[in-house]
Amino acid sequence: FFFLALQKEKSEILKNLALYYFTFVDVMEFKDHVCELLNTIDACQVFFDITVNFDLTKNYLDLVVTYTTLMMLLSRIEERKAIIGLYNYAHEMTHGSSDREYPRLGQMIVDYENPLKRMMEEFVPHGKSLSDALISLQMVYPRRNLSADQWRNAQLLSLISAPSTMLNPAQSDTMPCEYLSLDTMEKWIVFGFILCHGALNSDPAALSLWKLALQSSSCLCLFRDEVFHIHKAAEDLFVNLRGYNKRVNDIRECKESALSHAGSMHRERRKFLRSALKELATVLADQPGLLGPKALFVFMALSFARDEIIWLLRHADNIQKKSTDDFIDKHIAELIFYMEELRAHVRKYGPVMQRYYVQYLSGFDAVVLNELVQNLSVCPEDESIIMSSFVNTMTSLSVKQVEDGEVFDFRGMRLDWFRLQAYTSVSKASLGIADHRELGKMMNTIIFHTKMVDSLVEMLVETSDLSIFWTRIGARAFEKMFQQCLELPSQSRYSISFPLLCTHFMSCTHELCPEERHHIGDRSLSLCNMFLDEMAKQARNLITDICTEQCTLSDQLLPKHCAKTISQAVNKKSKKQTGKKGEPEREKPGVESMRKNRLLVTNLDKLHTALSELCFSINYVPNMVVWEHTFTPREYLTSHLEIRFTKSIVGMTMYNQTTQEIAKPSELLTSVRAYMTVLQSVENYVQIDITRVFNNVLLQQTQHLDSHGEPTITSLYTNWYLETLLRQVSNGHIAYFPAMKAFVNLPTENELTFNAEEYSDISEMRSLSELLGPYGMKFLSESLMWHISSQVAELKKLVVENVEVLTQMRTSFDKPEQMVALFKKLTSVDSVLKRMTIIGVILSFRSLAQEALRDVLSCHIPFLVSSVEDFKDHIPRETDMKVAMNVYELSSAAGLPCEIDPALVVALSSQKSENISPEEEYKIACLLMVFVAVSMPTLASNVMSQYSPAIEGHCNNIHCLAKAINQIAAALFTIHKGSIEDRLKEFLALASSSLLKIGQETDKTTTRNRESVYLLLDMIVQESPFLTMDLLESCFPYVLLRNAYHAVYKQSVSASA
Repeated sequence: FFFLALQKEKSEILKNLALYYFTFVDVMEFKDHVCELLNTIDACQVFFDITVNFDLTKNYLDLVVTYTTLMMLLSRIEERKAIIGLYNYAHEMTHGSSDREYPRLGQMIVDYENPLKRMMEEFVPHGKSLSDALISLQMVYPRRNLSADQWRNAQLLSLISAPSTMLNPAQSDTMPCEYLSLDTMEKWIVFGFILCHGALNSDPAALSLWKLALQSSSCLCLFRDEVFHIHKAAEDLFVNLRGYNKRVNDIRECKESALSHAGSMHRERRKFLRSALKELATVLADQPGLLGPKALFVFMALSFARDEIIWLLRHADNIQKKSTDDFIDKHIAELIFYMEELRAHVRKYGPVMQRYYVQYLSGFDAVVLNELVQNLSVCPEDESIIMSSFVNTMTSLSVKQVEDGEVFDFRGMRLDWFRLQAYTSVSKASLGIADHRELGKMMNTIIFHTKMVDSLVEMLVETSDLSIFWTRIGARAFEKMFQQCLELPSQSRYSISFPLLCTHFMSCTHELCPEERHHIGDRSLSLCNMFLDEMAKQARNLITDICTEQCTLSDQLLPKHCAKTISQAVNKKSKKQTGKKGEPEREKPGVESMRKNRLLVTNLDKLHTALSELCFSINYVPNMVVWEHTFTPREYLTSHLEIRFTKSIVGMTMYNQTTQEIAKPSELLTSVRAYMTVLQSVENYVQIDITRVFNNVLLQQTQHLDSHGEPTITSLYTNWYLETLLRQVSNGHIAYFPAMKAFVNLPTENELTFNAEEYSDISEMRSLSELLGPYGMKFLSESLMWHISSQVAELKKLVVENVEVLTQMRTSFDKPEQMVALFKKLTSVDSVLKRMTIIGVILSFRSLAQEALRDVLSCHIPFLVSSVEDFKDHIPRETDMKVAMNVYELSSAAGLPCEIDPALVVALSSQKSENISPEEEYKIACLLMVFVAVSMPTLASNVMSQYSPAIEGHCNNIHCLAKAINQIAAALFTIHKGSIEDRLKEFLALASSSLLKIGQETDKTTTRNRESVYLLLDMIVQESPFLTMDLLESCFPYVLLRNAYHAVYKQSVSASA
């Protein structure tokens, strides 16, 4: 059954396993080539010395380690036998024969089951060449593997330790060895001496290198996440070899030493490097010209720091630690930051380094090399041609090439030197490099100098690439280090180093494996985005905490908090003893600024310190490029501040839908200003445009919903004023007091949860206008008008119900008996008056809002407001109504009062009644005014209709009828193109006629507040731009008004007495 299934799926098996199978074939072919090359090297008896023929020796050792690593990785693939077996079976079923590579491949898989053991046997003939190459490291590796104290005593990497030699070029006989990776050397030593282990017993120098490497590290990185545990593997290999008991004991001792001391030694190295790199970066930032002579120091510093970071990553999760503190470095971000700073200096001042080394190559190196060549006793023709080309290439260089931006390319020269090393390192060479070490050392120095001209980017990758952080083993530590960095305030200024490290990731891709690019690129983008987002969130949280503290301090300065102080002062003056003795005095605002001790640190101080540190990091680079994507750290902060500011403003309204509680506009404005002051101070830390944040957020708050579809302060306050304050006015719990220009609570059985005056007086309405702005106030007006239009719609229905009676009353106002009879036929009289009063209340509130808006705009844009006002006041009477309405709309947006309210016109004109002609609509509008006019006398019987001179109005808000009648008439007759003045004259005639009749009434209940109602006529005329007192005098004797005023004032005096 299994074979039948394979028969069906054979083509799929071949297709899916081909990539893996042929990768194994590639490994086998690579192995064949390596073995062939190693045999050739042995046959030629090649001379290896890392300090002389550096490139040849380095590449030879790299080849050995790569070969070893590859075979070890192959042995770690658990399914390797299944893959090649299954592929070959499918191949047999398809083609009738096995794949031609299968027998050799199968044999290789079996042979390399234990790769190191097999390779130890394989490398017996290559032992001398390999051991010679490794032993040449005795001049390099021990010097690199020193303790931090030895570095400190030698003042390693310090430019200022010897000021007199600061301008001298940093020189060494082994230039490329100075920045050679310690990790690479340890791999060479460990794997090299495992393969040629005989040298450990015969050569003390080899044993010394071996033990030093084993004491420094416990594991090596084979490839990315794959780790090789040195001591266990070496012990397992040597324990079965005869005569290796001493070596096994050495391994055990080194393992114990590594576990006990390596962690602390590397910790101290990182500590030293932090201060050394900081000094180096600071000096070079001040004097970038030193990058020329001291370039070697920069690349040494980068290489040393890179090695220590990689060592920590490798060991943090892969070994049993005796002291975990040595493997947790909370200051690693600082070291990475200084590495990035040095890298930035090299990239920024690359032309400075090019100028220096172009002159160095042409003026010094070419001369010295020429002398060395001239002094050679033997120089074959081929070698002579190559070295002459070196001299000619360097001599032809000039500074002008740098100034002209010419692109340099010395790769051919470096390849020629590599060839020359190969020619001169074989045993039978006429010109042996072993006999001319000075030539080798000089050429190594020249090659370094050429790299300073054309390969600075490649040098940075070679010495400071930390792309290991993208791998699984690195990513875990990467994110953990970042979180530790943010949690430690002193380290948060270095947090930008983590996003900057994401720019390294693409350097670990290879042109032979292009499919990895997208995966690694996406990983680098997601990590960079995550880091910048977290940094911005942290900064945002700190700013929010500062804002909260400042809002609390601003709240202490609100007028409401001075009441207790005033009360205490008054009681003290009158010598009244109130309260308990010994009651602590309330601290006055500003006490928090008085410091008795400089060491005293408040919470606000800590927040500002933490913010300044983090903002330094956010502001460190304007942008960074990761995989062809540009990231701008400041934009992350701006974005988060916008979102938080929006949420904070809405949150500070403290709107509770259940209890209908909301913050006073003045208190919210104080908090918002305190918040904005803090946000403005952020500009001192980061170069962001905070005005843009204000514009985006505050303009959104003037709309009904913000860009996320969430409610704004405009919608919250509009809903509250309409649904809470004005609804309570309609219920008779609140009255509008014209004298105070505010809505005031009336004494009722059920006390309200809020004081209306504290939300509607002049200062509160101005604060509301400041917060909502013209757009928000326009939305408030439109919402108010919508409520008015719904009331007018209901009024029209009542008019339609009484249309016949009202039509007769309109023409019979001079017939008293008939009017009385007709009036009795009217229905819903009280409803008409109540609805008109509600309209008047809403219009009175809008008037307050418009006046506040005008006051605010007059302060902010006085010239523009005065221009609009002048424009409005000088509209010719004969102007077309559409043009006039446009001017009124402009004026209304600026808070100016208009004869005809454009918002009301728009709201009422949007009402469309079905099956009613325009003429009928006009008639209904006229009859509505008639209905109101003839209904006014009924107000006199209401107890609450009494006029109060103190508030300049009536407690049941009927004084608001004046505004309602004028505004509704103006709007309706503008829509229906009627004469507003004529219709108001008609209204005045009807109203005065109806009110004069109650003067003849004898029933005291019906006429109890007759004088108070008379005053409505005066209010209507005073409110109207279309009516005059002369017109009123012709309809209603002024003496009655005068007597009415006298009576209500007299009544109020007697009531108060």
